[in-house]
Amino acid sequence: QVQLVESGGGSVQAGGSLRLSCEASAEALFSIYTMAWYRQAPGLQRELVASIRGGNITNYADSVRGRFTISRDNAKNAVYLQMNDLKPGDTAVYYCNADGHYEGVRYYNKWGQGTQVTVSS
Repeated sequence: QVQLVESGGGSVQAGGSLRLSCEASAEALFSIYTMAWYRQAPGLQRELVASIRGGNITNYADSVRGRFTISRDNAKNAVYLQMNDLKPGDTAVYYCNADGHYEGVRYYNKWGQGTQVTVSS
């Protein structure tokens, strides 16, 4: 099965920056269609932060547009989230998500384990 491993979370002050990374791996051939970052703050539902698919087609939540940038390295099966001008409201657990086909025929939709981002005022 496909596994996603995230890194890069941490604690910063408001106005600071962090870069999240997520790499996908599997024991067999797999393809990736869309890679995305979601976040979930305590007591709230998980929400989409940004996604990237196809020929670098990106989508951002209104709350992060202009501050966050999602990018992808297809050779590494990796997705990144550069987060600038962080605000306390960005505090959440950030999850990587990817979908595609495994061994050519089986559709998958996987989540990473999550990484904590904490922004203090």
